[in-house]
Amino acid sequence: MQAETFQKIEQAAAAAGVTPGAATQPAARYDGVSIVLHWVTAALVVTLWTLGQTIDFFPKGAPKIDARSVHITLGAALGIVLLARLLWRASRGRRLPLAQSGWLGATAKVVHYGLYVLLGVTVVLGIFNAWQRGDVLFNVYAIPQLVPGDRVLKRIIEELHGDFADIVLIIAGLHAAAALAHHYLLRDRVLRRMLP
Repeated sequence: MQAETFQKIEQAAAAAGVTPGAATQPAARYDGVSIVLHWVTAALVVTLWTLGQTIDFFPKGAPKIDARSVHITLGAALGIVLLARLLWRASRGRRLPLAQSGWLGATAKVVHYGLYVLLGVTVVLGIFNAWQRGDVLFNVYAIPQLVPGDRVLKRIIEELHGDFADIVLIIAGLHAAAALAHHYLLRDRVLRRMLP
């Protein structure tokens, strides 16, 4: 009885132009933890970049210290979330096959791994940036300077941190645009794999 029912479903799916078996399978989706970590990462990246671009608009003193402290704290949170994502993905996270084969699939894989690397480098540069500057967190904790008085090193680290943050935002934006193109132009289920 079950074999007949399954065969009828496959025949109906084939008649509708759907790959046999696809109609009986649920849409492939990432697990809940992976989805939450993805969107928290995205929100932190956008928030950190925006705050990084506007810190200099804050008045000197407590407002600027607080803005920089929030940026540093959220940057540390991003580092923790990134580490959690990598550990989850390596251990219990659901792995899905590439949405497309060929060069599109390979490009998507490179972009995903590239984003992980760029995020990690940006977070590490942010740590060194705060350390070289000798920041103060919320007027409570002073971060000691790595090499006091070395303005050249301070400028290099600060510029690298900003440049990498810009690159992360650009590539993340292209990643989001590709997901929207999949959804609205190709009309496939790629975006739905990562939606809550």
